[in-house]
Amino acid sequence: MAATEAPPALDSGFVREFVANAHADLAAVRDALARTPTLANAAWDWGGGDWETALGAAGHMGRPDIAALLIAHGARIDVFVAAMLGDVEIVRAIVEAHPGTREAKGPHGIPLRAYAEAGGEQARAVLELLDLKA
Repeated sequence: MAATEAPPALDSGFVREFVANAHADLAAVRDALARTPTLANAAWDWGGGDWETALGAAGHMGRPDIAALLIAHGARIDVFVAAMLGDVEIVRAIVEAHPGTREAKGPHGIPLRAYAEAGGEQARAVLELLDLKA
């Protein structure tokens, strides 16, 4: 198998702006993905190893619309976003396999439960699951 040359790195300022916009600006996220689809999995370090993707930003802000757009563009879903989206079976499988996940923290040190809270009514079953004793 022949080695292929890696594409150039994404502009760090563009990544920072994209992740920041994913906290609340669906139109900006849509426009950026149309221009640069590889942003879907880009991550920004806010400092001290506090890495965040656009999907993580949408997750803790309770933005299923932005999350769905990112996932449709290939963003890698994690337990935090699954919690916000109310995907209780995904969260259950991970928590049962790795019980410490109940206390896991996402970007900015935000706990898993807070993502479920951000999901509102659609994430009620996840909150109930997380409230059960391990």
